[in-house]
Amino acid sequence: MTFQNPVFIPGPTNMPEAIRQACYMPTIDHRSPVFGKILHPCLEGVGKVLKSNSAKIFIFPSTGTGGWETALTNTLSKGDKVLAARNGMFSHRWIDMCQRHGLDVQVIETPWGDGLPADKYEEILRGDKSHSIKVVLATHNETATGVKSDIAAMRRALDAANHPAMLYVDGVSSIGSMDFRMDEWGVDIAVTGSQKGFMLPAGLAIVGFSEKAMKAVETATLPRTFFDVRNMAKGYGNNAYPYTPPVGLMNGLKASLAMIEAEGLENVFARHTRIAEGVRRAVDAWGLTLCATSPDVYSDTVSAICTPEGFNATDIVTVGARDYDMAFGVGLGEVAGKLFRIGHLGSLTDAMMLSGLATAEMVMVDLGLDITLGSGVAAAQEYYRLGSGKSKRIAAE
Repeated sequence: MTFQNPVFIPGPTNMPEAIRQACYMPTIDHRSPVFGKILHPCLEGVGKVLKSNSAKIFIFPSTGTGGWETALTNTLSKGDKVLAARNGMFSHRWIDMCQRHGLDVQVIETPWGDGLPADKYEEILRGDKSHSIKVVLATHNETATGVKSDIAAMRRALDAANHPAMLYVDGVSSIGSMDFRMDEWGVDIAVTGSQKGFMLPAGLAIVGFSEKAMKAVETATLPRTFFDVRNMAKGYGNNAYPYTPPVGLMNGLKASLAMIEAEGLENVFARHTRIAEGVRRAVDAWGLTLCATSPDVYSDTVSAICTPEGFNATDIVTVGARDYDMAFGVGLGEVAGKLFRIGHLGSLTDAMMLSGLATAEMVMVDLGLDITLGSGVAAAQEYYRLGSGKSKRIAAE
């Protein structure tokens, strides 16, 4: 196996050398003011990425899954009612976590490939006259199917129903790569992790709590110790954690946030949109289709590509790794074996993406699919060449 090639899984993502070096730092006294110079820029920087001026930011040594648990255990009590749609493996796993914690989950079963049905949420919320539903869960970007959902529409559904439920959003594979507006969309808890848009190794759960969510912390009775945001907030006041912090990862996050700020948040989003569109044009040139059912739900961070019926899509991932030392993502859950995934988020350029598309083409031809070598690459090249802000310069020359 070589470490020369970029990875095209939906996370962990490729790590810039500057961020890797930032993680690789000498030991410091994590209870000294030195740690505060790492901690506070991280908290402030995450707030900017979330586009929130008021959210309380918490960064735990964990993953996005730990962020889900942080959201639930800090604000809910056993038996509380939660409303959620299941439209992929990751929304399914959050629902499963709720059930394991003794929460009463009303599930809106949604086809895998569709976005969240805001109209159905609104209908159910309007019918909840007693306001027994405490929380609405929403997966912004379903990593298993390459589907993004309209979180602003979810907020409109809550407002139209005049319902006081809180809105919790899984932004693990969107935040830092796709536009996210915590304040504008009225998100009460936003959850993400370090290993995707922030271009770090796995190891940090990153969550933002609204003022309303922070009030709920005081009345919630689900057990929490490691993930107790009250202890974390108290530690922050002393430039510390309530336990040993992951100093290297935090220093890497500080570097990541500086890199995102230097590129410009809107430029980061535009880059992801551009690279994703090139992938979609390649898929079309191959004669294949996406799992996402319509352009309005196409993800800018991962494309889930369906293969012909009777073909085992997992073979593309297996052969890609074995013969070309390149990593793609497998299908999960209901779509296992039916699709493979190309991750296009984090530290990625047009040229890097072209190498992934070229390799995917070789693998599919090797496996006997009716794919013309160079077809998808050419379609992406044409778009990257003329559709990525270079057209004016080329015309001028």
